Amino acid sequence: MKTGEKLKRIRKFRGYNQPEFAIMVGMGENAAPRIAQYESGYRVPSPKLLKTMAEVLDCNPLALMDVTGQNVEELMMMFFWLEEEHPGMFHAFQMQRTDLSDYDAEATEDENVYYQDSDSWPAHSPCGLWIDNNLMNGFFREWLYHQQELKAGIITGEEYFEWKIGWPYTCDKCGKREPTKKWRKKNTALDSDESTTAK
Repeated sequence: MKTGEKLKRIRKFRGYNQPEFAIMVGMGENAAPRIAQYESGYRVPSPKLLKTMAEVLDCNPLALMDVTGQNVEELMMMFFWLEEEHPGMFHAFQMQRTDLSDYDAEATEDENVYYQDSDSWPAHSPCGLWIDNNLMNGFFREWLYHQQELKAGIITGEEYFEWKIGWPYTCDKCGKREPTKKWRKKNTALDSDESTTAK
């Protein structure tokens, strides 16, 4: 997804139309066509304007920028170059299908990585990627945590998107600390559980 597409999606997520957004970023009331050009990719906002747009949209400027990895080939090339810069950081492995209901990891020396055979997994065994970097693994752990919250209905799709576009300021260490930027709404299942417990 390119900068213009990201800009359009987050602007709409915030509920601003193009004319009012143009005013908010200091471009004037007649600059809506310019916003449309930025969103279509016809024009590219300057770094200074992009930063202002991010401030108005209350998101991390990185959430608006073009980065490598926006398609599969670029993502693979990004990993290849990272491996050149950090030898031994990436470890690809083949996952094994199994019935995990009777699997006891402590009773075996088996070092394979297993997954439960279910409709949510592909027909063919997926490959995994282990990244030998504690910081990166922490990032992935929090991502998984919030994906699971979304799947369980604890957070909404809007909250999940808010967490992503505000990251790392929305980082809460898997729900264990208060993030610097609020992203959960008051009506989440977590809040209702806590309010029930408090009564």
